[in-house]
Amino acid sequence: MQYLRLLLLPFSWLYGLIILLRNAAYDAGIFSSRKFDLPVICIGNLAVGGAGKSPMAEYIIRLLKDQRKVAVLSRGYGRKTKGFRIVETSDTAQQAGDEPLQFRRKFVPITVAVAEKRVTGIENLRNDHEVIILDDAFQHRAVKPGLNILLFDYTRLRDFMLVLPAGNLREPFWGRKRADVLVVTKTPEVLSPEHKTWMVRRLKPFSYQSIYFSFLEYGNLIPLFGEGQEIPLDKIDQETRLFLITGIANPSPLLSKLEGYTNKISHYDYPDHHPFSTKNIAKLAEDFKQDRAALKLIVTTEKDSQRLMDPELTELLSALPVYYLPVRARIHEPDANKFDYLIERYVSEHLQHNRVH
Repeated sequence: MQYLRLLLLPFSWLYGLIILLRNAAYDAGIFSSRKFDLPVICIGNLAVGGAGKSPMAEYIIRLLKDQRKVAVLSRGYGRKTKGFRIVETSDTAQQAGDEPLQFRRKFVPITVAVAEKRVTGIENLRNDHEVIILDDAFQHRAVKPGLNILLFDYTRLRDFMLVLPAGNLREPFWGRKRADVLVVTKTPEVLSPEHKTWMVRRLKPFSYQSIYFSFLEYGNLIPLFGEGQEIPLDKIDQETRLFLITGIANPSPLLSKLEGYTNKISHYDYPDHHPFSTKNIAKLAEDFKQDRAALKLIVTTEKDSQRLMDPELTELLSALPVYYLPVRARIHEPDANKFDYLIERYVSEHLQHNRVH
């Protein structure tokens, strides 16, 4: 792997130079970057793949939805539709994308929309909403958010900070300077002061940036089909066989969590946003039926469950015990209230300023 990185390094230098020039053009005003007169919160990351953006978006939705008219705007990765679209609970993942559909089904009172061009999306949403949350838009420089939250996956903090293709970064590490807030996600539930100090030194926040640490809190297993009972994770033991199917960027934290309950796990691991085929699911279903374990379950993520509810796949799975495992982002104490206040203050002050002017 080290030798491959060396071979790809010249291409990373070229790619990094192109991104630096692009960002410089936005900073200099050569490329236009639109700022809107309502609170716009951007959640993003530097690396490709998952850094816990969806749990963080849901955290902020929960924080604001009862006091403000909230809209979430996403690109809708993996959808087959084009242009601006309001997401409905009856949509499929092919129409809306898996993450926007998850937000919509989970938080009925809010608006969820998708648009490749975020400027167009905000223009369609601004008149009827008080705050807009941009999901995965840190590199979308055509919009200038009022608050930029940049996430870093704890499990990958030791990786080389190199841009593609030798590394995993979408843009050079220097790009973190555009962020107002840094959050290290997926950390252990218990963090020592020394560990936090190491992470701060690793990320080198600028003087104007605040840094927080978060972890994932797993809920009960929820049946995907029908009205069965939820299953607490502590009811799983070494006698339970799990058939885990994922199409996410980094399933290792989930796998590690489940391995704490049973080592009898068959993992069907697919790329992020993988469009599950009938062939994929037929194999899973057949393997499940052939297994002789007395206690066995099919488990997936909440995000993947949106794609598994495609009618063709439902036909193969609906008679089987299929469960999804929801997660919530939690900010490490004693900083949770401080983080909440930062978000709420930004929204409140921005709305008040706009009313005055």
